Amino acid sequence: MNALPDLPIEPPRAGPRTLGEQLALRVAERIQRGALAPGARLPSVRESARLHRVSPSTVVSAYDQLQAQGLVEARRQRGFFVREPLAAARIAATAPRGAGVPLGPPVDATALIRGMFHQGAAASGPGMGTLPEAWLDQPLLDRALRRTLAQAGDALRYGHPAGDDALRQALSRRLGGELGIGAAPGQIVTTIGATHALDIVARTLLQPGDAVLVDEPGWAVEFARLTRLGMRLLPVPRGGDGPDLGVMARLLTEHRPRLYVTVSVLHNPTGHTLSLAQAHQVLKLAEAHDLTIVEDDTYAWLAPPHAPRLSALDGLQRTVYVSGFSKILAPNWRVGYLAAAPALAERLIDTKLLGTLTTPALLERAVAWCLDQGLLRRHAERVAQQLDGARSRVVRLAGEAGCRFAAPPQGLFGWVDTGVDTERLAVPLAAAGWLVAPGHLFQATPRASSLMRVNFASAQDARFWQAFATARDALAGTGAG
Repeated sequence: MNALPDLPIEPPRAGPRTLGEQLALRVAERIQRGALAPGARLPSVRESARLHRVSPSTVVSAYDQLQAQGLVEARRQRGFFVREPLAAARIAATAPRGAGVPLGPPVDATALIRGMFHQGAAASGPGMGTLPEAWLDQPLLDRALRRTLAQAGDALRYGHPAGDDALRQALSRRLGGELGIGAAPGQIVTTIGATHALDIVARTLLQPGDAVLVDEPGWAVEFARLTRLGMRLLPVPRGGDGPDLGVMARLLTEHRPRLYVTVSVLHNPTGHTLSLAQAHQVLKLAEAHDLTIVEDDTYAWLAPPHAPRLSALDGLQRTVYVSGFSKILAPNWRVGYLAAAPALAERLIDTKLLGTLTTPALLERAVAWCLDQGLLRRHAERVAQQLDGARSRVVRLAGEAGCRFAAPPQGLFGWVDTGVDTERLAVPLAAAGWLVAPGHLFQATPRASSLMRVNFASAQDARFWQAFATARDALAGTGAG
């Protein structure tokens, strides 16, 4: 016997839910409160469409959603039936854990990244690597996706191995016109975020056991990724103007590294930007020692205008330029790219094909539209203004909490000296729901550090600094700092 029909659903008036979603929610609610018993047969698609005064396609959409949720099942030539509760419970048991899971301390790069995905207080914590959601332009993303989907005539085919042509052309114009990096569309390869671009370069140019120069302090994830690929890390101290040239020259002579991975503009975690004089010296060393430089410009949209890029000075002869859009558009918009000399770009495409075949052309085309319309530039200008204000507030709060900055506050991140071991400090703060990024994570060979990286955009909450001061004072009082 058919399950009793519900009252007709109302046409959507406001809000994002479609008629199909409304119908699915109505039926799901009745199943969950027991009004529809296990084994009950739902009305046929045609009958349900008549009862609820909607189209058959709306009912099909609703029933598809209910099947995906494990609440109903389709029986061949018989219709749709409410599933047994045991099956639904098994599905629910495999669902991701939510905010009730305690936040663990960031003991290594993986733990820090997992903490960034934690749904709770840490979602806006000072250890985050992204902008707060409230700073991002959801209407812009919605417009870009709608426009792209309306013109997605080739969505059923693989995209171009190098990436969407519209995006590569837009990137070529931006690199040449705004950053001084001459790169034809054929020299640009799109990736699933900047981290994927770095991985493609490493897998193309390195073999296990090869030595790689890295900045220290530097980004923990890059250290961990290269180490897992079997590379030997050679840390170069990073100062206010750039790398320690004396140490770099010695390491080049003694170890003959194949690659140098660096963030030249708004370095993570210090915020330093490479000076023009240092940039010239680094390129001279690269030329003398047959070194390839990978320039990670992840924070390009937050950087001051005319900041020097190694790739612009070098013309992509010994440099590979890497950047992306997740830091400025949204973390989940995993669109990145790299630019290289033509022959190397072809090798990088081969590596990309072996790893991912192609990249999502629809999302890439949406980014291209944002670039071509000038909307991304205007959004970045608004974000930069907000960041200036946030930086001033965090500098004041950190000072009031008894901290000093080990580097001039610039860009998204501040490099803060707390006076105590921040690895130990991270434990009570994590227990209180605050994710921090302790200094030991930014060392190629982790060691105790009194430094921590804070995100200026997400460290403006005075409650964090109060919790920080309490934990810091307790730690100092035990003599463990």
